[in-house]
Amino acid sequence: MRVLTVIMIAIVLLLQYRIWFGQHGVRDYRELQQELARQEQINNTLTQRNQLIEADIRDLRSALEAVEERARNELGFVRPEETFFRLIPKVEEDNDS
Repeated sequence: MRVLTVIMIAIVLLLQYRIWFGQHGVRDYRELQQELARQEQINNTLTQRNQLIEADIRDLRSALEAVEERARNELGFVRPEETFFRLIPKVEEDNDS
């Protein structure tokens, strides 16, 4: 009976070791949980970026003002009846001599 008890305890200890330190054990589970949290954060960031891009696409498809604004900002669009003025800030020179 004593030998059977020792064998059962040894089996339980081996199974516990495998649960805590073996392959697919608690350590792997924790690593997967951390990786999952990182991936969810990346997915949330990409989802927000995609929503902004979709809003830009909707604006560009529906409103000519949005197309004109983008052309003015990114391409320097000026209508024929408009006058374009470029204001260049004055650069002050240091006279340390």
